Amino acid sequence: MGLTMAEGVPRAALRPYVTRLCAYRERYDRPLTRTEAAVPGAVLILAFGAPMEVGGARLTSFTGGLGDRYTVTRISGPTEGVEVVLTPFGARRLFGVPMRELTNLVLPVDDLLPAWSRTAGERLAALASPTERLALAESLLAARILTAPPPDPPVLWAWERLVASGGSVSVASLAGSLGWSHRHLVARFHDQVGLTPKASARVIRFDRAMGLLREGLSLSDVAASCGFYDQPHMNREFRAMAGATPGQIRPRPQLSRGADLAS
Repeated sequence: MGLTMAEGVPRAALRPYVTRLCAYRERYDRPLTRTEAAVPGAVLILAFGAPMEVGGARLTSFTGGLGDRYTVTRISGPTEGVEVVLTPFGARRLFGVPMRELTNLVLPVDDLLPAWSRTAGERLAALASPTERLALAESLLAARILTAPPPDPPVLWAWERLVASGGSVSVASLAGSLGWSHRHLVARFHDQVGLTPKASARVIRFDRAMGLLREGLSLSDVAASCGFYDQPHMNREFRAMAGATPGQIRPRPQLSRGADLAS
C-alpha cells in the first residue's frame, strides 16, 4: 500500500529539457485526493492501470503546459507508470505546438502525440523493472526531443535568468537586455513557455518558496528570501498555486525508493 518511486537521472543531453524522471506505483485501500501545486514545468504522466481523476476528468496518460494554479487529483484504483517533468523548452520540443495552446490545461497525451503515446504506453507496460522503464522512457523522450527544432536562444536566456534569480529579475530588465519591446518578449514567451514572463516569475518564486518551506525554513525567512511584499501576499500566492497556506506546507515525507519498487 502507498506510493513507491524509483528516480532516474536523464542523460546529459536531456537535462536542459527533463528535470525529473521517475517510475512509480500507487495503491491505497481507499480513494486518495491530492492537491498538486503549480511547478515551473510541464508534467507528463505515462501510466497504466486505473485512470486518475485530474481536474474532474478521468485520465490515464496525460500532460499539459505550464500553469499558475493548482490541480486536484483523485486516485481510486491501483496505478503505475512513469512521471516526467519537462522544462518549457522540453515540452515545446516534445509536443511541437506553441505552449500557449497548453497553458493551464491537462489533457490526454493521445490528443497531442497519438502514435508516440500508444507506442510508449505499450512498451513501458510490457516491462516489469522500474530501471528498464526509466531507460526506455529516457530513450523515447530523447528520440523526439533532441531531433525537434531547438529553443529560441533569447527566450531560453531570459527563462534561465528568471530561474537563476528565483523569479526576482524584472521583466523590463529582461526586455531591455534583449533589446526587445515588452510586447515582443511576451509574444515569444507565449510561444516557447506558455505563460507570460510575469506569470513565469510568479510560479518560479512560488516553487522556490515551497522548496524552502519543505526544508524547514520559517515563514518569515521564506517571505524575505523570496521577495514577497508581506505575509498576506505570500498567502495569496500559495492559495492560488498550492490550494493551501504557507503554514500548511510541511517538509515532504521520505518515500520508498527504487529497491522497494523492484520487490
